[in-house]
Amino acid sequence: MQKEDLARDPKMTNPLVLAFLGDATYAHCVRYHLIARGMVKPNQLHKEANRYVSAKAQANILLTLMPTLTEEELGVVKRGRNAKSGSTAKNADIIDYRHATAFEALIGYLYLSGREERVAEIMQQAFAIVEGVSGHE
Repeated sequence: MQKEDLARDPKMTNPLVLAFLGDATYAHCVRYHLIARGMVKPNQLHKEANRYVSAKAQANILLTLMPTLTEEELGVVKRGRNAKSGSTAKNADIIDYRHATAFEALIGYLYLSGREERVAEIMQQAFAIVEGVSGHE
């Protein structure tokens, strides 16, 4: 199935569906990034990946990137943050959980919109934020 068949208009897609896709996209990119950095031990990969994909990390990424986002992207973030999911945060406070959902919705939206270059740009910035590298803005 083509992406175009999946969602004709990402702007009309439920933000929780965008977050579902964004979560998988982000996790995939994180895993690829860690393996590309030379990590090969499964336990090490799992622990390190958690540093990137936790709600707290994703919330921090989003809040750091907010000033650099376009109006369109900020609109998606707002929709994602305000979406009422049926689940609750397991290991995060509700504010971090909502911001993480908003970050995932943004990634899902950009991916569905075919904006892979922008996804890659945000991924690079996200990794730099988590790794504490300066010059990510």
